[in-house]
Amino acid sequence: MKCFTCGGTMEPAQTTFFSQLKNCILIVKNVPCSKCRQCGEEYFDGDTIDRLEDLMQTAENLASELLIIEYNTTAAA
Repeated sequence: MKCFTCGGTMEPAQTTFFSQLKNCILIVKNVPCSKCRQCGEEYFDGDTIDRLEDLMQTAENLASELLIIEYNTTAAA
């Protein structure tokens, strides 16, 4: 796969996802992604995006300020 930003080569990697929600900040560690070897741009596949959206919804219902989640331990839920 080629990077949409620079045309570089994408490789499997993991990243940390940050999102500022209405009532908290969500940090999800070790999220699988594709990362460009040239520019560092990161892309998520559709399944990962769906899971992150689920986690954001759950975080808004549970957290009061800050929630840090390990992706690998919540992905099976």
